[in-house]
Amino acid sequence: MVERARADIGSVHGKAAEAEHVARMRLQNRFRCGLDIARHTAGVMRRDMDAYDADPAKYTQSLGCWHGFIAQQKLIAIKKHFGSTRGRYVYLSGWMIAALRSEFGPLPDQSMHEKTAVPALIEEIYTFLRQADARELGGLFRELDAARSRGDELEARRIEQRIDSFETHVVPLIADIDAGFGNAEATYLLTKKMIEAGACAIQIENQVSDEKQCGHQDGKVTVPHEDFLQKIRAVRHAFLELGVDNGIIVARTDSLGAGLTKQIAYSEAPGDLGDRYNSFLDCEEVDVGSLGNNEVLISRNGRLVRPKRLRSNLFQFREGTGEDRCVLDCITSLQNGADLIWIETEKPHIGQIGGMVKRIREVIPNAKLVYNNSPSFNWTLNFRQQVFDLWKDEGRDVSDYDRSRLMSAEYDETALAREADARIRSFQADAAREAGVFHHLITLPTYHTAALSTDNLAARYFGGDGMLGYVRDVQRAEIRQGIACVRHQNMAGSDIGDDHKEYFAGEAALKAGGAANTMNQFAAA
Repeated sequence: MVERARADIGSVHGKAAEAEHVARMRLQNRFRCGLDIARHTAGVMRRDMDAYDADPAKYTQSLGCWHGFIAQQKLIAIKKHFGSTRGRYVYLSGWMIAALRSEFGPLPDQSMHEKTAVPALIEEIYTFLRQADARELGGLFRELDAARSRGDELEARRIEQRIDSFETHVVPLIADIDAGFGNAEATYLLTKKMIEAGACAIQIENQVSDEKQCGHQDGKVTVPHEDFLQKIRAVRHAFLELGVDNGIIVARTDSLGAGLTKQIAYSEAPGDLGDRYNSFLDCEEVDVGSLGNNEVLISRNGRLVRPKRLRSNLFQFREGTGEDRCVLDCITSLQNGADLIWIETEKPHIGQIGGMVKRIREVIPNAKLVYNNSPSFNWTLNFRQQVFDLWKDEGRDVSDYDRSRLMSAEYDETALAREADARIRSFQADAAREAGVFHHLITLPTYHTAALSTDNLAARYFGGDGMLGYVRDVQRAEIRQGIACVRHQNMAGSDIGDDHKEYFAGEAALKAGGAANTMNQFAAA
């Protein structure tokens, strides 16, 4: 890269730039724009999908991030602990944008936040991930210079090898577009902005845009398949227009918990997609002579029936049809351009998820699932109850346990609780193997970690511990655990800026990292 930079600089720029400095800055800025990121990460995700098809143990994971710094620290931690970012993504949650990033203030997850907040957060996340690259490479460049100044050629070559094999913090991002924020054209326009910001995967759900609810709230309303497929096609056209030909579409169905639809689907012939959607409506036969004013009727098997319509003007599905509707939603989406499916469930139960995926794979053999390991589930209670029920069915004695009180701390050290925790620990691997889950994500974990850590700090700092509450439980813990941002000036880019000052001004550079910088107190850390 140095030789190429020297050729690019040439005689035109004279002494305005040093080739090695330019080469270093280019390495630190590998991705010039969001489309570069989207194309690169789409390829990464496609390779991961192929690897999972060959071996379900190679599932992928992500955590939802509501700020670029949170995403950056997550990827830095992953590289520190595991040496590689392979199989680890970032999830961008519409719930957290609504709750934390809207100019209206905290909002529920009902698509009321500004749609522009979504691409803005994608861009922010990748700005921080690219800065993580620049920071780590900058440290390696400083180590290289030090080795060269000592005349240690062996160490210099070792560092050069680390630079050549550097693994980027820029990983795939799955971005939540809710129900598309309007019609198919609105979905297409917003998708373009999200892709241009760097998103390689767009997740879209089959709820109505104007009545959209969080997947774990009541009152969800779905749309007929043809309406949803228009939006899937809109997302695909946006990818293709921008040259991200292998972009990923995640089609989410909320049908399991959605008992309502806003409209009766259009049908041209018995058994077509619209007719199959309408077949799930809760209807009753009517006597034409007893019809009231402005009744809505449909013809079914040669008879007139009345769909149950609520005062909200929504139509009701028959109870017990949720799983059948989910299966049809997933098959239809995969047959019409989606790459992955997402089934929003009311509890984390591998048997339930796997049963639906098995039916889907009878039609689409390589169907793969993205699954929300949601904080909306009470994981402890759910799994303790699952173990209780299993033990009871097996004839084991469960008389020491009260099923309705299994969340109680008094059960924490029991055999049942230990078995439940073991099942929680293996849930992702088990679901990947038994239920076709390619990608496991937690939608809003960092919302909860921010609240928990702040509560702990507030209790100690404003209580009897005073400053010790910060020093012992934050700063000292950062040092002991090797948290990079204990040197917060470095994390914010101070050393990168000093490097640039030296490139631009040479010995005249006024650098911030001198002897008087208090960050030097953390050199050993």
